[in-house]
This record gives sequence, C-alpha cells and structure tokens, in this order.
Amino acid sequence: MVTPTALEAELLALAGSVPDPELPVLTLAELGVLREVRLTAPDRVEVSLTPTYTGCPAIEAMSADIERVLHDHGIPEVEVRTVLSPPWTTDAITDEGRRKLAEFGIAPPRAAPVGGPVAVDLTIRCPHCGSTDTTLLSRFSSTACKALRRCEYCREPFDHFKEL
Repeated sequence: MVTPTALEAELLALAGSVPDPELPVLTLAELGVLREVRLTAPDRVEVSLTPTYTGCPAIEAMSADIERVLHDHGIPEVEVRTVLSPPWTTDAITDEGRRKLAEFGIAPPRAAPVGGPVAVDLTIRCPHCGSTDTTLLSRFSSTACKALRRCEYCREPFDHFKEL
C-alpha cells in the first residue's frame, strides 16, 4: 500500500467532508464510501468512491459534489471513479457517523461481530427513547438502505439504516 502524500491527505479530508446527499447529517468519510484520493499528475486527481449499493442514485450527486469541492481548492482535473470491489458494508460507517445517525433520529446499523457475520438479532433500539420494543412497518423507507419502524413505547416512527 502506498502512503498518501500530504496533499493527497488534505484532498482526502476535503472530499471526505462533503455531506451525503441523502443523509446530509453524515459526511462521505463518516459514511465510509470515500475510498481513496490519488494525485496522478500535478493538476489531476483521481477519487475512488464506493456506493452503498450497486445502482445507488446518489453516486452521481456525490461525484459532482466531490468534483466541485476539489475544483474550488484549485484542482482543475478531477476524475471520480466508482469502485464496486470490495463492496461497501455498514461496517464502514464510523463511530461518529453512527452517533450522528442516532442523534438525527435514524437507528444506526448494528456492527458485525469481529470476525463474523451480522448477528441475526432482530432487536432495533429506538433512537428517540432507547426502547427495544420496536415494530417493522416497512422493509423500505425513504431510501432502499433504510427500513421504517415504530417504537411501541414512545410511538414514534423512525428509519433504521439496514445492516449490509
């Protein structure tokens, strides 16, 4: 693995600070979709981005936002490549990203156990009151990566970011 230069690290931080178009409470770095920023020439940068799922419509907006931020920083030529392998999983969401999701009212995905698959535990904690007495209302919500649930304790509906 090649160590990034100081400029590449700076550009990675800039690109990583771009908000997700569907979940603007999270940055692309916190969501874990930004893979790499490489300087391929003095005035050219290549960015690797992995969508949360193949065919994710937000990838175009993410790419355009990254290009704009890097252009504004003085990089005239930016190429954003979609990388599908290895695939993105919810384990790529940072701890800060998980905290922000819960604070925003979206139940974050459960972390997979170290060295194992996602647990088949169906308990989802309400991001509003913390109760685990929740009911699935719909397997799909505002985006394909979220499910709609309701807390039986506080009666509030909420999105749950599904584990992948």
